[in-house]
Amino acid sequence: MVVKSQIKFIKNLQLKKYRSQNKLFVMEGIKTVRELLNSSLKVYKIYVTDSTILERKGSFIEVVSEGDLKKMSGLSTPNKVLGVFHIPEPNPLDFSDWVVALDDVRDPGNLGTIIRLCDWFGVKNLLCSSNSVDCYNPKVLQATMGSISRVNIVYGDLQKVLSNSEVPIYGAFMDGAKVYNEQFPQGGILVMGNEANGVSEAIAALVGKKISIPQFGPKTTESLNVATATAILLSEIRRG
Repeated sequence: MVVKSQIKFIKNLQLKKYRSQNKLFVMEGIKTVRELLNSSLKVYKIYVTDSTILERKGSFIEVVSEGDLKKMSGLSTPNKVLGVFHIPEPNPLDFSDWVVALDDVRDPGNLGTIIRLCDWFGVKNLLCSSNSVDCYNPKVLQATMGSISRVNIVYGDLQKVLSNSEVPIYGAFMDGAKVYNEQFPQGGILVMGNEANGVSEAIAALVGKKISIPQFGPKTTESLNVATATAILLSEIRRG
């Protein structure tokens, strides 16, 4: 039987402070927990309401009541599975292929979708500025749909990394060159900006080539959502 201290401990992992202290994060849902169990991530504990839900067996799996699972969960309607995993140490960034760099992306849904896009387009490395939303935020994790285990996510000084870059740096700007006319190299950095303000001035000064997605409809929409723009740009990059 799960005890109150356990419930409180798992519930606290919804907050970045406790995730950082304990180097643990929570993932909810049968499909995504199953996917993470089959990844290289190290499991800490899995809580289930039915012992037959998961194919995997082990001492790390504990059966709990639906009521206790709800107390642990960060969802209004909890799933039947809640997994706790160790936060891995990021690997050094590999610039032999494309790297996506995020300049202060704050929305969890956007970051989660961008992580999933990196996975889809085979971008193994994602660089986030220190002010970007935590990639282990529960809302980010839900949006990744399990891709969190397949993308190397590094937080750091974006300005410093770009200043020392030996590969081409591209950035998304409203007034940039049309992306459809570009011939992209085999590797580089794609910089995407903040939802409200775009790429900051300090980072913009380090971008070698500004690119944009042309607007074909009436000029009633200010800009594209950053995750949507990332999808279009990565598609063009991979198309060459």
